[in-house]
Amino acid sequence: MSVLGNLVWMVCGGILVFIGYLIGGLILCLTIIGIPFGVQCIKLSLLALFPFGKKVIEKREPPTVLSILMNILWILVGGIWIAVCHLVFALLLAITIIGLPFAKQHVKLTGLALSPFGKTFH
Repeated sequence: MSVLGNLVWMVCGGILVFIGYLIGGLILCLTIIGIPFGVQCIKLSLLALFPFGKKVIEKREPPTVLSILMNILWILVGGIWIAVCHLVFALLLAITIIGLPFAKQHVKLTGLALSPFGKTFH
């Protein structure tokens, strides 16, 4: 079922989300300061490509001061707007019964887009 969901997701715009995150991540990786943020964008792009069957989890080790500060900086610079966009798409998709599984994936992306440092997916 997750293969079919990922296929429909890609056809209906998931590939565009993937490309957007990937390009943003690669541009951020051009600067030394932007590398950690670029890596998080690339992580978001991989989840945005195939979100069905994946689960976002906290890393096993406790959050460090650096990851907390990086999450705060991420939120202030643009993470809040990325999360709001995913949340709006989730609300729009949740209007129909067919869109509910896709709304769930956008909610998953919202959580990762709000604070990506210290989280991973499998």
